[in-house]
Amino acid sequence: MRRTATFRETFAVGEFRALWFAELQSVFGDQLARVALSVLVFERTSSATWPALTYALTYLPDLFGGPLLGGLADRLPRRQVMVTTDVLRALLVGLMAVPNLPLPVLAGVLILVRLLNAPFNAAQAAVLPNILDGDRYLLGQSVRQVTSQAGQLAGFAAGGVVVALIGPNRALAVDALTFAVSALVIRLGLRDRPAAGSAAQGETTTLRRLAAGARTIWRDPRLRSLVSLAWLAGFVIVPEGLAVPYADEIGGGPVTAGLLLAAHPAGIVIGAFVLGRFVPPELRLRLVGILAVGAVVPLLAYFFRPGVAVTCALLLLSGMCASYQVTASATFMRLVPDAERGQAFGLAGSGLIAVQGIGLLVGGGLAAVLESPAVTVGVVAAAGVLAAVPAAASWRNALRHHPL
Repeated sequence: MRRTATFRETFAVGEFRALWFAELQSVFGDQLARVALSVLVFERTSSATWPALTYALTYLPDLFGGPLLGGLADRLPRRQVMVTTDVLRALLVGLMAVPNLPLPVLAGVLILVRLLNAPFNAAQAAVLPNILDGDRYLLGQSVRQVTSQAGQLAGFAAGGVVVALIGPNRALAVDALTFAVSALVIRLGLRDRPAAGSAAQGETTTLRRLAAGARTIWRDPRLRSLVSLAWLAGFVIVPEGLAVPYADEIGGGPVTAGLLLAAHPAGIVIGAFVLGRFVPPELRLRLVGILAVGAVVPLLAYFFRPGVAVTCALLLLSGMCASYQVTASATFMRLVPDAERGQAFGLAGSGLIAVQGIGLLVGGGLAAVLESPAVTVGVVAAAGVLAAVPAAASWRNALRHHPL
């Protein structure tokens, strides 16, 4: 059995340290910017609708950016892609920080910023297997997941305080600065590598590149299974979308909703740490399917309308199991040929965003029909179990016939 990598071995790689630090401060800046944008738009419109729409704009462009722009990470040098997109995002977010910018312009610039996330994220994910090998790569992915979740929690927690102290425009300027720092760190900290794809890839139409990426995933049963397991997130996200009405249903308020929203990501942080550091690589792979089912099963208890403490415990357990996504994502990227990683990541990532959006829409619609957030989450969880069991069986069979 292969030895589990250690954090010291992973952080001993200078290029990984550069990527990790760039991501850490950038994630914090992004969450700060989300709070700042919501406050800025609310101050100027006095409407609860416009901040919600603005918040949605921070996610929706990723749905289209992945398939259309993720392939740039294969056709161009990946360090160049990351540095260029960081510089462009720094300039655009800096523009958003200008006082009294018209709201339509603000929304348009925000969409451009989010579209640029796609090539950056694809390049970042695709270059990591070139930087870390073996189990250090899987542990590196766990570290990134923990960093991302912790950065989001810290960004949201501190965002309101920071925005209150310096104002939303200066908070956006801070986010612009984090992109500039990220560009500098990546430029100095990462080795320049040639483009992974061939020159002919750049001459292929977008539609053909999308089709080629889809074929790459479809032809490998392991990749198909991993994608189906990843897309179970569409079921698991529903309690997040219904946290506020569920808190009201069990007699709580904003504080209860905040605890419910924090429990699941906290579980992911714990699970990713434990899986990455203490579980041997072979066992980690075998556990992917079991944990995928385990991420959905605790949500069945919503049928009984448990109190806040029990619900938080259930969400914490669900989040710990949902950390299988880290292993699934890392294994997916390792199985895809280097020259196609960017496009494949863009497709799979956009599908993940799509199913999460669909899950939230379906959850909201069901809650209106069933008139109970608790029953809604329970029904969605039951459907999730029905989807998770065959997906887990598919992964087990794929691993048996095509071992890694």
